[in-house]
Amino acid sequence: MNERISAKLRTLTTKPGVYVMRDKNGEIIYIGKAKNLKNRVSQYFHSSPKPSKVQAMVDNIDDFDYFIAMSELDALALESNLIHKHQPFYNILLKDGKMFPYIKIDMKEDFPRLEVVRKVKKDDGAKYFGPYIAGIDPREILKTISFAFKIRTCKSKLSTTPTAKRECLNYSLGLCLAPCTGRVTKEDYAEEIKKVVRFLNGNDDEIEEIISQKMETASNLQNFERAIELRECLKMISKLKQRVVANLPKDVDKDIFAYHSDGLNGVITVVVVRAGKILGVANFVQSDAELEESETLFNFVSQYYQTTLVPHEIILSHPIDESLLCDYLGKNIKIISNPHGINLRLLSMAKENAVEYLSKHLEKEKLAYSSGLGAVKQLQEKLGLKELPFRMECYDISHISGSNKVASMVVFVNGKADKKQYRKYKIKTVQGNNDFESLKETLTRRLQRYVDQNGESFSEKPNLLVIDGGKGQLSSCFEILKSFGLEDKIEMISLAKRLEEVYTTKSNIPVILKYGSAELKLLQRIRDESHRFAITFHRQLRTKDQTKTELDDIPGLGKVKINALLSAFSTTENIRHASIEELCHVKGIHEALAHEIKKRL
Repeated sequence: MNERISAKLRTLTTKPGVYVMRDKNGEIIYIGKAKNLKNRVSQYFHSSPKPSKVQAMVDNIDDFDYFIAMSELDALALESNLIHKHQPFYNILLKDGKMFPYIKIDMKEDFPRLEVVRKVKKDDGAKYFGPYIAGIDPREILKTISFAFKIRTCKSKLSTTPTAKRECLNYSLGLCLAPCTGRVTKEDYAEEIKKVVRFLNGNDDEIEEIISQKMETASNLQNFERAIELRECLKMISKLKQRVVANLPKDVDKDIFAYHSDGLNGVITVVVVRAGKILGVANFVQSDAELEESETLFNFVSQYYQTTLVPHEIILSHPIDESLLCDYLGKNIKIISNPHGINLRLLSMAKENAVEYLSKHLEKEKLAYSSGLGAVKQLQEKLGLKELPFRMECYDISHISGSNKVASMVVFVNGKADKKQYRKYKIKTVQGNNDFESLKETLTRRLQRYVDQNGESFSEKPNLLVIDGGKGQLSSCFEILKSFGLEDKIEMISLAKRLEEVYTTKSNIPVILKYGSAELKLLQRIRDESHRFAITFHRQLRTKDQTKTELDDIPGLGKVKINALLSAFSTTENIRHASIEELCHVKGIHEALAHEIKKRL
């Protein structure tokens, strides 16, 4: 703890508010709320033992700011807004990609239709069913509903006045009541919607009977394709029925949250129960730097319901400030942190999922480390590199008998492909089939951009250049490096394909990396990726040449004008025989350009 932090701690207020932790670069790394700012912030800097993830965050704190709020509720709202804006590393961050789908029925419409949405608009008069997390596809549910109930699927805005002259195919197939032509009254259509709502609220028997009867009818009429579709709908209904929670009323909606942590990593598992059924289980990895697990769970729940509808009950594995959460969510809900009976069984299931998911997540992280940063560190050690090859670049040449010569540059950062930094080169100065010279031209152009600091993607120094080839290719390319005076700043190796030997600039004897080792696989990945990228670019150019016409060589003719000419005259031969006046009738072709076209053709 530095003197600046010590001085700020002494002057902290005891009022509620939000605190912002910053690292030595001034970047925000954590944002938290507090009922008592002085007590909460001081806890982070006490010498008492802390969870590993909290200590990791504290070790990076160089300064902090704070904002006083009128109440703890105001502090919670301010914290949420700041987290959403700054996305700190040590906070819970629920991205938009984690919004789960709902089925929406807009009850304000005269003839509502069903649609799958991910954003919930609260108090908009619509009914939402879900969220559907895993194992249940809401689109399959809509398909089943369309077979059972005659609800429109078109996106037309309908009122009580007919908008279409004739019905669509769905009406003829018995899948829609055709409100677009006035075939059904608003009241009768509303009755059909009620049947849909009953099904989505947990009444499966009615729809199951309808689908079964329709499947039998289709089979008797030897419409086996339709019968198979209806059979799949029955399977989906059966899957829903299997998710029914025993001894739980059909009108009960609840979410269960279980938090499990090993001190450094944590997982929050959410079990979603709607209409007495388990609609899904979702797991969220957490690295929140709160001092207590209860606060971590509180932070997660408060963010989770910003994009998700709040159910009747919330069951939690840790006690939280229930009144504050209810005030924040703006709804009278039942929060249970000491469950019994069926709620206890649901919470136990959630805890088991959290424990198992954390175990698998750690294994996955370990594997990712060994194939990424771990492999990079091993490569530095095995090859005796001066610095960690944080940024690796690999080059390859592709052509057919010297035509359409191209080169690729692929970039790996921390052992992982960074495709945004990939670059393509057209070889400009080399004649014929000469990979050596092509590679030298590519490296010369790349290193010149680095020396000149020309372009964001080229201004960063590569720690290691990987050349596809043997000692000859390496020696040739190393001369380019020396010509720029970079031989002591950038290291270079080559990977020979035949025996996967690694040549360095320090010795004529190749380094043989252990077959199947992470460091060798890393070199093979970047070499194969550069080869793939070069071949892809070469094929694109070759295809373009094959489809090239005489019109492409005429100055002033771009793709749009060429398409306009071909649309008007069909072929190049017809364009050749067209008069100046006829050419000028084509959009974008003026008289001077028409004369140029006639001259060139």
